[in-house]
Amino acid sequence: MSGTVVILRPQPGADATAARARDLGLSPILYPLFAIEPLPWMPPEPAAFDALLLTSANAVRHAGPMLAAYLGLPVFAVGEATARAAKEEGFAIVHAAGPDAQAAARTIARVGHRAALHLRGEDARPFASGDLAITAIVTYRAAPRGDEAGLAAALRPGSIALVHSPRAGARLAELVIAESRQDIALVAISPAALEGCGSGWMEKHAAAVPEDAVMLVMALQICDKMP
Repeated sequence: MSGTVVILRPQPGADATAARARDLGLSPILYPLFAIEPLPWMPPEPAAFDALLLTSANAVRHAGPMLAAYLGLPVFAVGEATARAAKEEGFAIVHAAGPDAQAAARTIARVGHRAALHLRGEDARPFASGDLAITAIVTYRAAPRGDEAGLAAALRPGSIALVHSPRAGARLAELVIAESRQDIALVAISPAALEGCGSGWMEKHAAAVPEDAVMLVMALQICDKMP
């Protein structure tokens, strides 16, 4: 088996995935397809909300000092990394919610909250919020990086590409021609991320739970099947 996983997610997440991959005996190659950039935002009045919805750790990392105004709100975080980032920022009440934004919104409403502030990225996918009133504020964007030649050099035959978002899946499909896909396997963080990758790949799998660790275990299982 080659044991090579190509990590397409932006930093600092790419380094975290690479460290986990090495712990499992995999050989990571980093080729981020995006770079995260903060965007200016106007913080609404904290008293208007009784909960904070976070669907990405990047929303915490790039919100800047204005995030401190909301430290008194309970956080509902989608994903282990997002919850950890919120705790590191100083939020005292952090609930794991998910596995996606829609499920998190239902959880927030179910426990009695009525108005949530959602700090998110520029390309966040829309979702149904049900009875919960959500004010969405964009705090960062993912700027495209890399090109067809650079990605081709990273994605050698027998390697496994890790796709951490639907947008990464779509960009992967744009940069890899059909003739080059048959020797590459994919592991995506969700069915939506996998769908964006298109067809023609050697193998395609979506994680049952949208977590980095789950993706890497799946990649290891694929490696074990390879000659």
